Amino acid sequence: MRTIIRSFGELCITAGLILLLFVAYELWGTGRYTAGQQNRLSQELNRDWQNDKVTTERVRLGRGMALIRIPRLGENYRFVIIEGVSVADLRKGPGHYPGSALPGHIGNFVVSGHRTTYQAPFNRLDRLRDGDTILIDTRTKQYVYRVTGQRIVMPTDVEVTAPVPFHPKQRPSQRLITLTTCHPKYSAARRLIVFGRLVDALPRVKDDG
Repeated sequence: MRTIIRSFGELCITAGLILLLFVAYELWGTGRYTAGQQNRLSQELNRDWQNDKVTTERVRLGRGMALIRIPRLGENYRFVIIEGVSVADLRKGPGHYPGSALPGHIGNFVVSGHRTTYQAPFNRLDRLRDGDTILIDTRTKQYVYRVTGQRIVMPTDVEVTAPVPFHPKQRPSQRLITLTTCHPKYSAARRLIVFGRLVDALPRVKDDG
């Protein structure tokens, strides 16, 4: 009996260590991967933006297409937005839904991001309040969006990504932004949605970021 109890205890300890290592990788290991990808994408984006021969706003899937800054989440909050929302894309950073509006354009600029792993770019999205600003930097402009509301929806409620959220058959007339992430934290049971509306378009302030 003692042997059985000791063996069972050793198995529990081993299982606990394996679980601890898995959690550590999920929280920190994936974050290191995303940090490396963000650094690479930021350098690529700066090179593209400095290239006078670039004549289109559309970029290839998997590449950086804009920067997102959210002052409410800290002065150092800054992520390259990836073109695409595949599993591989979202491991690099927040992703722009292909086919949704481009920054500053009429329609709905839709961006999705992880909440708990891969540097968790949208971890604190629930802290945003009506009136908070979301800044989107492109090659020549900084688009200023103002938060207009939040909703918790089911994963099947894809109407939030329509050009007019919740009204997929309507023709858009406003310049909107929609941020999406999982809810609650550590679960994919629902989606947290943050809505915003464009209020200004400024010349982009160039930096070395």
